Amino acid sequence: MPAPAVAHASPAAPPTYTISQLAREFDLTTRAIRFYEDCGLLSPQRSGRHRIYSARDRTRLKLTLRGKRLGLTLAEVKELVDMYESPRDTQAQLKKFLVVLAAHRAQLEQQLTDLHANLDEVRAHEKEARRLLADGAKNRA
Repeated sequence: MPAPAVAHASPAAPPTYTISQLAREFDLTTRAIRFYEDCGLLSPQRSGRHRIYSARDRTRLKLTLRGKRLGLTLAEVKELVDMYESPRDTQAQLKKFLVVLAAHRAQLEQQLTDLHANLDEVRAHEKEARRLLADGAKNRA
């Protein structure tokens, strides 16, 4: 009697990505991804001349882009992402994140105040220019 066939389930290999796949997924250039690598945000494995990015690299890239959208510097992003990967107490990490966000919010609020002042000035100049045009039209008539 033949022995029954036993299927040996091999553990699934963790997902990996090429630089082109990440570039397409996140709508970036490969040069931008290499720049983030040079900044220490990503650390792909090498297979000859090819870069092989892990799920960790993909997540770090996603967090980097999110931080960039928030207006954080790459140094701030790197510090925050590195903190979240360390086994330390998350309370300290969250407090640091709040400090960075508060500083960024204050900067954005100042920029918004400046923009409102600038718009008010533009409106005043527009109003004055319209008044001068109207006065000139009255004088010619």
